[in-house]
Amino acid sequence: MAERLHGLIFGAREIVLTAHAHPDGDAVGSVTALAEYIRKAGGPLVTPIFPDPISDNISFIAEGTLLVHSDNPEEAESRVASCDLLICLDFNAFSRTDNLSEPLSRSKAFKVMIDHHLRPNREAFGLVFSETEVSSACELLFWVLMAMPDVDGDASRLPAVTRNALMAGMTTDTNNFANSVFPSTLQMASLLLAAGTDRDAIIARLFNESRENRLRLMGHLLDSELRIIDDLGVAYMVLDRTTMNRFDMKEGETEGFVNLPLSIGKVRMSIFAREYETTYRVSVRSKKGTSANACAVSWFHGGGHENAAGGKIIKVDDGISCPADAAAYIERAVREFFGE
Repeated sequence: MAERLHGLIFGAREIVLTAHAHPDGDAVGSVTALAEYIRKAGGPLVTPIFPDPISDNISFIAEGTLLVHSDNPEEAESRVASCDLLICLDFNAFSRTDNLSEPLSRSKAFKVMIDHHLRPNREAFGLVFSETEVSSACELLFWVLMAMPDVDGDASRLPAVTRNALMAGMTTDTNNFANSVFPSTLQMASLLLAAGTDRDAIIARLFNESRENRLRLMGHLLDSELRIIDDLGVAYMVLDRTTMNRFDMKEGETEGFVNLPLSIGKVRMSIFAREYETTYRVSVRSKKGTSANACAVSWFHGGGHENAAGGKIIKVDDGISCPADAAAYIERAVREFFGE
C-alpha cells in the first residue's frame, strides 16, 4: 500500500492535505510531516488546508505555506476543486471537517485516508490506511513513510521537519506517553531519537511555554467548577465564555484540562465542556475498563477512541440555554450511560 501511495503522490499534478476541524497537535503534525516529505522529495505542488486556525500553543509544529478555510474559504475551496490527489489525515469522515466537508466530498480528486479513529468511512476514499491500534495519525503516517521506497526503513532519510512534526503530534495525542501507547509507539520514538530528533526541545515548546493565564484558569476551574459524582466515579467541568474572556484565554490553551481529574483515584471518567456560540465542545477521557468512546457516541454527538473521545452539546437541539443547563445535561447523560 505504501508503494501505491508513493506512486499516487509522485504521479499527481497537485496535492491537497487536510485534517479535522479545530486541529490539534496530531492533525497539524501529520499534515506538516507529509507536506515536508513531499516537498523535500521533489514532489508536485502540495497545499495543506485546515478547516480552522491553528492555535498558538501548537503553531510551532507547522512549517511552510498553508491555507485556513475559515479565513480564506474561496481560495481553499478552489485548491480542493483543482487538485487531483486529496490526502486526509487524522479524521475518519468528511463530517469531521465542518464547513470544509462539502467541498471535500464534491472533489473529483483521488482520495486517500490516513487515520486511527474507529469506524472509518472507507467508501468515500480510494485508498485507506486505517489502524486503531496506534497512538496517533502521526504514528500511522510514520510507519507509512518508513515503508516508502525512498525511505526504506531509515528514519534519518526523513526531513528534519517531518521527524519533528511526527514526534510532536504523537506526543500530544498520547498526552506525553500517558495514554494510547503501544509497543510500536515507543519504537517510533526510539527511531526518531536515533535519527536526531530533539525531543527535549519539542517537550519544552509543548508543555513549558504556557502563559500565566492558563495556569490561573486551571486553578480556578479545579477550585470552583470541578464536580465529582461520587457514586459513579465521574468528574466534570464546564467552562463558559464569560470565564474564558475573564482569563483572556486563547484557542487551544485549555488542551489537557480534561485529563486533570483522572489523577483522583476514585475518578474513572472525566468530562470537560467548553462553551462556544451554538455548542459546547466536549472532551471525554476515561481509565481502562470505562468507555469514553461509547459515552461520546451515545450522548455527545461524537466518538473517538476507547479511553479518549470527543463530541459536542448542541445548545438548541439539546435544550441548553446556560452553563447550568450544560452541567445538568452532563449529569443526566452519565447517570443514564452508567444505568443509574
